[in-house]
Amino acid sequence: MKIYSDLPARRSAQLLSDVFVVCWVALCAWVGRIVHDAVLGLRQPADAVVDAGGSFGENMTGAGQLLGRLPGVGDDLAKPFRSAAGNGEQLAAAGRDFGIAVDRLAPILGLVTALTPILLVLGIWLVARVRFVRRARAAQGFVDEDADLDLFALRAMARQPMHKLARISDDPVGAWRARDPEVIRRLAVLELRSSGLRPPD
Repeated sequence: MKIYSDLPARRSAQLLSDVFVVCWVALCAWVGRIVHDAVLGLRQPADAVVDAGGSFGENMTGAGQLLGRLPGVGDDLAKPFRSAAGNGEQLAAAGRDFGIAVDRLAPILGLVTALTPILLVLGIWLVARVRFVRRARAAQGFVDEDADLDLFALRAMARQPMHKLARISDDPVGAWRARDPEVIRRLAVLELRSSGLRPPD
């Protein structure tokens, strides 16, 4: 299986595209990690809310218990503190819920941030690479002797742009019919180069 072109310029471009894809994947993974860590950083305020709510609830509970011991008016005085302690517990629960949400969201956002551009570029790169490999492999199966150049010359006349054909001959079809070896070879080379192959020596 031919992965890279025989032609130096095209092979260099393919190698550069491979290096670019590897660097792109590394960059996107790094950005995804930054997003993950940034979202996870929201966990600190959530933990602070949990601690504050817990401390507030404990303090209010303690104060309510002390006031509840007063004879006669203790229960009445303790009610607002017990209510405030419940609010503190609700605040702590909200902080815990927020922390759980942050823990779940951070990896998802990190993955989406990294994978979306990675898959986009990999898809384009893979389509181009598979197309080249298939075309080069199919063409290479026909390149083993000069007689095969006739097939590529015929394909060149059917597929290559007119201005490229005009550089080879004023009448490429006539030259091909007359079996002109030089024109046939130049047409075949034109088609082989578009497939990333060298003509046989």
